[in-house]
Amino acid sequence: MQVQTTRFGQVEIDEDRVITFASGLLGFSSYKRYALLKPDDDGVFYWLQSVDSPELAFVVTDPCLWVKEYEATIRHEQMQDMGLDSLDDAQVFVIVNKYDQALTANLQGPLVVNAKSQVAMQLVLADKRWTTRHEIVTVSEPFQAATA
Repeated sequence: MQVQTTRFGQVEIDEDRVITFASGLLGFSSYKRYALLKPDDDGVFYWLQSVDSPELAFVVTDPCLWVKEYEATIRHEQMQDMGLDSLDDAQVFVIVNKYDQALTANLQGPLVVNAKSQVAMQLVLADKRWTTRHEIVTVSEPFQAATA
């Protein structure tokens, strides 16, 4: 299927790769279908692109690349809602934002995807170790040449 995006133009997505969030994402409940786009082979960031809205996309990453001890607790009923038989079939991503001079990850609201069925949900974790703005990278100011 062809998906129009504002960042990459028109991209081809296999229909079986469309990720469905039955309840949408927090603040975006009417948008339920997304595709995971990887801008390059070596990167650690992906774009979670809405299939239905070209301008709606989120930068996401695997939280375990940044926080080794990270874990998202998935309740039994949530696993059932996603059709997850085993946690081995789950992929976990977190949304990345730029805040001040840092890239931050929302560790409190992970996205869990059933890799077999492409059914997903955004969790809201009660664990106070995780925040919505966990700094993962400091962004430096662009270099400016000195003038006399």
